[in-house]
Amino acid sequence: MDEDTRYEAVRSRDARFDGEFFFAVETTGIYCRPSCPAVPPKRRNVRFYPTAAAAQHAGFRACRRCRPDSVPGSAEWNVRADVVGRAMRLIKDGVVDREGVCGLARHLGYSARQVQRQLTAEVGAGPVALARAQRAHTARVLLQTTALPVTEIAFAAGFASVRQFNDTVRAVYAATPSELRAAAPRGGPAVRRPEAASAGIPLRLAHRGPYQSTAVFDLLAREAVAGVEEVDGPRGGRTYRRTLRLPYGTAVVAVEERRQGGRAPHRPKARQAAHPGGWLDARLHLTDPRDLTTAVQRLRRLFDLDADPYAVDERLGADARLAPLVAARPGLRSPGAADPEELAVRALVGRSRAERLVQRYGKALDLPYGTLTHVFPEPAALAGAASAGNAGTGTAAGPHGTLAALTSALADGTLRLDAGADRDDAHGALLALPGMDPSTAAVIRTRALGDPDVAPPGEDLPEAWRPWRSYAVQHLRTAVEPIQPDAQEDH
Repeated sequence: MDEDTRYEAVRSRDARFDGEFFFAVETTGIYCRPSCPAVPPKRRNVRFYPTAAAAQHAGFRACRRCRPDSVPGSAEWNVRADVVGRAMRLIKDGVVDREGVCGLARHLGYSARQVQRQLTAEVGAGPVALARAQRAHTARVLLQTTALPVTEIAFAAGFASVRQFNDTVRAVYAATPSELRAAAPRGGPAVRRPEAASAGIPLRLAHRGPYQSTAVFDLLAREAVAGVEEVDGPRGGRTYRRTLRLPYGTAVVAVEERRQGGRAPHRPKARQAAHPGGWLDARLHLTDPRDLTTAVQRLRRLFDLDADPYAVDERLGADARLAPLVAARPGLRSPGAADPEELAVRALVGRSRAERLVQRYGKALDLPYGTLTHVFPEPAALAGAASAGNAGTGTAAGPHGTLAALTSALADGTLRLDAGADRDDAHGALLALPGMDPSTAAVIRTRALGDPDVAPPGEDLPEAWRPWRSYAVQHLRTAVEPIQPDAQEDH
């Protein structure tokens, strides 16, 4: 997009581009999302930035009206397989906060200077500025939705000191932490009462455009592993719950099938066909608040919330075979994984055996949460058990079979499936495992690695479907099931 096209999106308050770019107004010192409901600024006063971090780095503060820090992430970083795309995914996962810039560079196989140079050139900010913007957003969420003391929030959000935390909040939001807490949306004070602390952290997981939640929840319900996951409630209004193993502790998360409340922003009549998007309501119960950012990003990958449904539907809808499927389910997503290593094991062994592994080798929660009792076992625990030939872990190939090889490779780092993994390298490592079926490797690449362009082995899918073949496969598979009345919600 050139700048004139971006300005037209701003002038018409086009929510399709929220998160794809940001604009700042020189006369006010504020940056916004494209759909900001404020009166559009004059063209000569507008500057454009590819990320919120770049706008903040240039000295602009976040708009209090449109809250640009809460928009969906750019779909570009999930599509791209180069070092910049991988770096952006790792930063979202909190690697810079946990391991610093040198840790990020180590994951990518580049020097810290190379990573800094490439990110600055392409997204307008280096890894420190990008992580700082993410920490500020985490701090705002914790300030406005929890009863945690300000000092605890500072370190939970990833700041090195309270002073750094205070300075960043003032720079990004033009308010002190106390003022930001007092400005919580209606209903926030009730959430922050100490006696409500056990209610967890309420969140809105934003997405752009239409979202076919019924298809996603149908898939999650079919795959749910007892003890780790559950889906309950009537179809069209279900709740998905699961446990998570995170860097600092564990979590129990709950995500609602339907968006609750909210109104679409006003847009001129000529743009009414462009759906404004919405959100999925979620709630997080964390044993350590420092895991908030990572937990949110893993949920976003599981539900494919940073996708660009307009780009996907435009490409696939132009094909005669897919056009009726896209028309029936606009915004159909290609779900990912909340835990890539867990997904790889489950793709290999199937649901029933995965449930046995959970009961025997999973880490039990301190307190059960309904039917949720365990966190899925770590690869190292399964590798040790499989190598020892323990019952329930081996495959048909015996103790030195595929499960032992997979979990050993994950445990020793030979195979990486994290947010910054090189997809081609990981796929090659998967196929090199003894007994690994190419179809299983394709599922792992699609789900665990979040690759939007995977064709199942043996299927000759048209080149015209690229780079969205994973979505095309999802349309073809979902079409096998009859469309239910609640499966065409467009929220």
